[in-house]
Amino acid sequence: MKRESIGLKAVSLAAMLFLYGPIVVLVLYSFNAAHLSMAWSGATLKWYATLLYDGALLAATANSLFVAVVSTIVATGLGGLLALGMERMPHRRQQTIEGGLVLPLVIPEVMMGIALMLFFVMLKMPLGLTTVILGHIVFNIPLVTIMLRARLRKLDPALGEAAADLGAGSWQIFRYVTLPLLRPAIWGAVLVAFTVSLDDFLVTFFTAGPGATTLPLKVYSMIKSGVTPEINALSALLLGISMACVGLSLHLQRREV
Repeated sequence: MKRESIGLKAVSLAAMLFLYGPIVVLVLYSFNAAHLSMAWSGATLKWYATLLYDGALLAATANSLFVAVVSTIVATGLGGLLALGMERMPHRRQQTIEGGLVLPLVIPEVMMGIALMLFFVMLKMPLGLTTVILGHIVFNIPLVTIMLRARLRKLDPALGEAAADLGAGSWQIFRYVTLPLLRPAIWGAVLVAFTVSLDDFLVTFFTAGPGATTLPLKVYSMIKSGVTPEINALSALLLGISMACVGLSLHLQRREV
């Protein structure tokens, strides 16, 4: 039994090293003073400071934030309305819609990117920030809806019925009963949608046009000339922001109803 426990711990440790070892190396080498990433010559913060003076990088950051914020707001609104509407539907209709919502999450992202690009071309819509935002809304709506649906299932329907018995109307029940109980899930969905949008590469790659370069696309273009500590610093910052958003989202979702 003791040998099995030691073996299980060893396998778990190996899996953790395999998953997170490259990330740790990337973060460490973002502090490398040498211009060549794999030649360590001391610690420095100059690469993080360099990012602040890169005009093209700042423009890509602004594009990423704009796309993430707009797509998250729209997806949260539409996904929230869809989740609330599904609660009033028959069970079979709910299952049908849920099956359609899962589809964008399970199909290869390359296929979704190509399909969206062809759709926009068919509509003769110029590729740019607008098409990138629409593409991000497409894959964010299912995420938001599924997360809010999971929260709605945990709500006690007796609370709404009690409010109705006390004379509250539909809007008052939603505002003073449903919305406060749903708020942690809403914020969690917002953070997840924002993170996914900020980090997305494939859908953005196929739907972006001139002047619509986002941070992931910028990192991809920088890698073509070699991996430098500046790229490591930028990747470390993106990693930190993503982990913070996901961690906060999980914390909000675990709050008790």
